[in-house]
Amino acid sequence: MKKDQKNTNKYYKYSIKFLFTIILTLLTLIILKSNVSLKSKFYKKVFEESITFITINDMYEKYFGSPIPFSDIFKNEVKAVFNEKLKFYKQSIYKDGVSLLVDNNYLVPILESGMVIYVGNKDDYGKTVIVKQIDGLETWYGNLSNISVNLYDYVEKGNLLGETKNDKLYLAFKKNDKFITYEEHI
Repeated sequence: MKKDQKNTNKYYKYSIKFLFTIILTLLTLIILKSNVSLKSKFYKKVFEESITFITINDMYEKYFGSPIPFSDIFKNEVKAVFNEKLKFYKQSIYKDGVSLLVDNNYLVPILESGMVIYVGNKDDYGKTVIVKQIDGLETWYGNLSNISVNLYDYVEKGNLLGETKNDKLYLAFKKNDKFITYEEHI
């Protein structure tokens, strides 16, 4: 009987979280609809500036748990097979960032957790992946092939991003739409 009571308590807890999420969303929408000034500030923050939904999600999970109800029940514990740190032999300034000399076809680890916001070709960088980290910093990984992430994937620090096309990895770091120095990030 204790097992049934635990399951009931678990479902009750998830139901409360789910209802709270719905109520919070509805209250936000009602407030935005009724207050034009607040609505314009909200739209400016969301659509014109760079809002980090990763930060909002982490804050929500910290206080309320997963935003998806019952996700803990269906989640399998999966551990990453690839968990590496960045290794390079030489660095030199390249465009807005740095060029790193690495092994040929180097398996590139993700420097910090975040969301993939761009996958494609960039001038002078080749195939590029941009990850918006939890702290708001954008990390550009260039000169890639065999990319193992997709647009809007949430990626974890140390996991595999892809591999380099040759023995060069281009990195650039951007904060508030300005490129910043790379020294403290590698």
